[in-house]
Amino acid sequence: MNKSDLIEYLSEKLTQPKKKTEDVVNHIFDTMTNVLAEGGRIEIRGFGSFVTKDYGSYTGRNPRTGESIEVSPKRLPTFKVGKELRERVNGGPLNPLRDTSSEY
Repeated sequence: MNKSDLIEYLSEKLTQPKKKTEDVVNHIFDTMTNVLAEGGRIEIRGFGSFVTKDYGSYTGRNPRTGESIEVSPKRLPTFKVGKELRERVNGGPLNPLRDTSSEY
């Protein structure tokens, strides 16, 4: 499923116009991006958590030329899967309190 599939699915499921659904999905993604850019953490219970991880600088190698290059420090977002999602993907027990009927 990609972003446009998600918008299409939610639009049909919620009987809302695609434009309104697209605005909501974009707002959610923009908010998540801003929180991670500020060094925050996002936790969605049962799904997983998003955090940023800091990587220091190091000396790398250009694979084409073999030349040594200095790689600058960076922060990258990472995702850690939640227990409930991991169990559902592996065919384990589902949470009976949640609606599990879905096309995806």
